[in-house]
Amino acid sequence: MAMEKTGKMIIRKSIHTFLQNYHQFACTVAFLVLPFSASVLLSQALQPSSSPLLQTIYSRLWSLFYAAGFPPSSPLFSLLSLKLSQTVTSTIFTLPFTISFLLIGKTSIIQTLQCKSVSLFSSFSSFFQQNTIYQSILVTHLCNSFVILSANAAAFSLLFLAFSFLDALELSSPNTILFLSATGAILYSVILANTLIVCNLAIILAGMESCSGFLAILRACMLIRGRAATALSLALPTSLGLAAIEALFQYRVVRAYRMSDGKLDPIFAWEVPLIAYIYSLLIILDTVMGCIFYKSCCKSSNYSDEGQCCFSIEPVEKKDNEIVTTNWKAMQELL
Repeated sequence: MAMEKTGKMIIRKSIHTFLQNYHQFACTVAFLVLPFSASVLLSQALQPSSSPLLQTIYSRLWSLFYAAGFPPSSPLFSLLSLKLSQTVTSTIFTLPFTISFLLIGKTSIIQTLQCKSVSLFSSFSSFFQQNTIYQSILVTHLCNSFVILSANAAAFSLLFLAFSFLDALELSSPNTILFLSATGAILYSVILANTLIVCNLAIILAGMESCSGFLAILRACMLIRGRAATALSLALPTSLGLAAIEALFQYRVVRAYRMSDGKLDPIFAWEVPLIAYIYSLLIILDTVMGCIFYKSCCKSSNYSDEGQCCFSIEPVEKKDNEIVTTNWKAMQELL
């Protein structure tokens, strides 16, 4: 009950903050994020089942899973190969837009909530070189990629051990494989969902505090401890919203393009930037929600003083930084 109340409060506060800064978010940040949103939507439209790149990645993943011992008759085997190949193809296509437009947009959102002046269009070169918030977010984003890759590898290793254990006991019946595939899909979803919410919080934390990289991820793990359910409940509405917009783009634009033999009507062509703009607004709202969730976590824990986690330009107390840094060094020594 308390988790549900906290989640509703964060959502209401996020919408209120978004509307308070609507002019900045809708007129500046949304158009900054627009190229990334368009690249995401187009990457899904440009990778049909007959795409050479998609087919190449799919065949490589299929061979890798088959060599690892996954049974080809498992439904999870084919689904993972297809979804991962689509994800890899989309990531490659959108990577330049992610590390530029998306991260600049998130930097602008954090600076706006910190009441800092944002001058992004004066000089992009000086922005990349002098903006420490963007640099911290960029480094953390790159480290997040390694963490997500490690989480996928860990999940696949567990599945490999499970299927190998069944083969050793000679229990590889169709019903057993189906049950293990369903269990593996649930386990994989839980691992990936928790990894993504930690990585998203690490991005927010890197912008709010003077840390970056794996240290920001470690702090995010400490901060989200005991609040993972709330974070998942906050991520669910935006994830469903983004999926709905992607489905709308497929229905209104991609379907119309294919039905007209490659000739898109001008009426439908105008819907492309409109749908991408709505997609950008939802990404902005999700980032604002992450900032409010960060503030809520700080207020309800001993991680730092209440005043230090608000949207101010003051850094976190030195004592807290020393404690987290000491924990990080101790973890490095153990490894």
